[in-house]
Amino acid sequence: MIEAVMIWNEPNNKSHWDFQLDPTWSQFATMASLAGQAIRAEHPTLTRVLGGISPIDPGFITNMAGHGVLDHVDAVAVHGFPLDWNHWALEDWPAKLAEIQAVTDLPVWISEVGVSTFGADWVQEQALSRTAELLRGRAPRIHWYSLLDLPKAWPATTRHREAEGSSYYRHFYMGVVREDGTAKPAARTLAELTPEIGVCQWFHYEDHRLDDAVRWLKQMRVKYLRTGLSWSDYARPGREAWFDRQMAALEDFDVTLTFCFTPEDAGIVPHYTSPPRHPEEFAAFCAEMTRRYAR
Repeated sequence: MIEAVMIWNEPNNKSHWDFQLDPTWSQFATMASLAGQAIRAEHPTLTRVLGGISPIDPGFITNMAGHGVLDHVDAVAVHGFPLDWNHWALEDWPAKLAEIQAVTDLPVWISEVGVSTFGADWVQEQALSRTAELLRGRAPRIHWYSLLDLPKAWPATTRHREAEGSSYYRHFYMGVVREDGTAKPAARTLAELTPEIGVCQWFHYEDHRLDDAVRWLKQMRVKYLRTGLSWSDYARPGREAWFDRQMAALEDFDVTLTFCFTPEDAGIVPHYTSPPRHPEEFAAFCAEMTRRYAR
């Protein structure tokens, strides 16, 4: 079932929102507010979550409050990767979470937290255990990122690709299951932490890994799953058949469904990170997907 919808993903990260085109995030705020209102009009009780922020920045949440966005969501969310991309220590997690809790009365979800095996498998295994010790009971939802490694033949969703050096390549080692389908040591650890700890797993359009992912999730007793439907994919032919297949495969989980990414022909510039020219079009997409899948 759909237990929540999330409005965008990492809106304060340049790889997911072009804030050179929207330096004060006022366009994002308008879009998010319209989306929140459209979702509520379709479903009176569905939890609406402001897209998980990365970096963790209380100033961004204060900015969204000032724009009125927090009046149209029921929770906010954060993402943290202290051993891979963030400039803070793993032990800082409770303090980083508290920074956001101090500036809003809304519940604060952790919609992505993860550690890669870029350096060694044991780093992920031990960090997962310690992350759980630090965060359990501190947030209504915690989603580990992620279940599956990203196939090496695919691009990672980041702006500068290989120019980012090792930061780019870490994207391909965030799963607890390797590309060849074998489990890493952390897979057993994660299975011991479910169902309290959930999983975030993104699926590409017509992703060949969907059925295998569902088998792994069920084998590991995962209850809470975060994934997404891309507005940019909505421009593809046959999109409804793929969306229906993905959502039917995930119906046994409590899903947080993320709506994000601008179709090229809908943006101020032709890029998935662009603010849309007409923010009400994103709100209409959110409403349609809510109507179709959040019964």
